Amino acid sequence: MKYYNQISKGYNELYGQEQLEKVKIIKQYIKPKGLLLDIGAGTGICTTEFHQTCNCIALDPSEELLNQYKGNKIIGKAEQLPFKDKVFDTIISITALHHSDIKKSLQEIKRVAKPNAQIAITILNKSNIKIQDYKKKIETEKDTIYIL
Repeated sequence: MKYYNQISKGYNELYGQEQLEKVKIIKQYIKPKGLLLDIGAGTGICTTEFHQTCNCIALDPSEELLNQYKGNKIIGKAEQLPFKDKVFDTIISITALHHSDIKKSLQEIKRVAKPNAQIAITILNKSNIKIQDYKKKIETEKDTIYIL
């Protein structure tokens, strides 16, 4: 997290285009609606892409990154989501969960997701984390996108 606080001012320039390309792919497989949670939202680059169809909440452990997002935001971690059970219609996490305990994070995602929630996460390939239970898997050069 210290790293992200340090690079927060240039984060969008460093990662913005790459993140938006992942969102384009994700939007081919899910149709986001309702209440959306973006886990590891950073500055809200990806969260903002869903404002037209969703009521969005950005969650990230870095206060410096979240301060740049103008919408609803909460400081928090994927392993301990500060929400009630079964509240989100859509959950995304773009290249963030490799920083977490993936098993705990996935349990938390399933806990806060409504029964028919649309869930899309991307995992950095070099992290060697593999998700077992998914509906669709899309491999890109840097990430693997999972539709759960």
